Amino acid sequence: MKLYFLLCIVFANSTSYKYTCRLYGGSPPHGSAACAGQQPMEFISVRKSKMSIKSDYKDYEEHRNRIAGKKTGKFFINQELRYVKPFQIYGNLYYVGGSWVCVHIVDTGEGLLMFDAGNCGAQAVLIQSIWEMGFNPADVKWIILSHGHVDHFGAVIFFKNMFGTKIYMGEPDVKMFREHPELTMIQESGNCMDTLFHVDVAVKEGDIRTFGNTTVEFYLVPGHTKGCIVCFFDITDGKERKRAGYYGGFGFNTLQSDYLNEIGDSGFQARKDYLHSLEKVRNQKVDLFMGNHTSNVDLLNKHEYMLKHPDENQFLDDKAWKNYLDQKKKELKEL
Repeated sequence: MKLYFLLCIVFANSTSYKYTCRLYGGSPPHGSAACAGQQPMEFISVRKSKMSIKSDYKDYEEHRNRIAGKKTGKFFINQELRYVKPFQIYGNLYYVGGSWVCVHIVDTGEGLLMFDAGNCGAQAVLIQSIWEMGFNPADVKWIILSHGHVDHFGAVIFFKNMFGTKIYMGEPDVKMFREHPELTMIQESGNCMDTLFHVDVAVKEGDIRTFGNTTVEFYLVPGHTKGCIVCFFDITDGKERKRAGYYGGFGFNTLQSDYLNEIGDSGFQARKDYLHSLEKVRNQKVDLFMGNHTSNVDLLNKHEYMLKHPDENQFLDDKAWKNYLDQKKKELKEL
């Protein structure tokens, strides 16, 4: 029976490591003379550059500084500086987001339903806010993503891996994840660690899904992204029921001419889609308008007012939805 021996000799110097491997037949060689006397059956030589922790750090620093130096860079780093004390909006609807990106949770009686998952790097702040609100983060069973941009799915990986949370997102943005990941803006992550993920449920136009005691109606509202969604559902304080409306993306940053030309939309179809989306859901009855950025609903000022006037809830406004959609329609036509 013929035996085979693998002899590996490592030569090292200050700049690289050289790995030389020979496969020999017969008896094992002894020393360099034996090596020279054997006929190798196979020869493999690999050179590997010496790793440099200095150059690795330089790459990291350049990436972070590039993001921080952008006009919008401040929004993608240091999320703890955007902490907002969590609060109850109405009944079983709570706010646990930051000062820029909104995150809402609904107590469904059978687990927590969360709308969006915060900006990149917001995991710790979001977990802290959920605890402060009196809930266990492990009870977040479902996350509905307004759309597929990195500033709204920052904590998704954490919740999926830690608690098995199921993720819902508009079907066109699920396709965007697969075919055009650059459009998720994940490259803007100031934490150099965010990754894309598997979406459990691709939401379609007209879907109706039940989460505990809460039934959500879904509509696709392309514009900001192709897969933006609108959600309508009831919330309650135990006595009255109010209808909440959540719109999935109002930003015009993806409607600018240079952006649209770069992605191949020279006819500006995205702007037309956005306008149609606003018109499609404008006349829905909404008692409480939820935005996915605080500026959409003037959230910070309303909260401050509520602290001074606890008997007056400015979030309950059956005109706010239509007024804001009309405002965006006007701004869009002027773009």
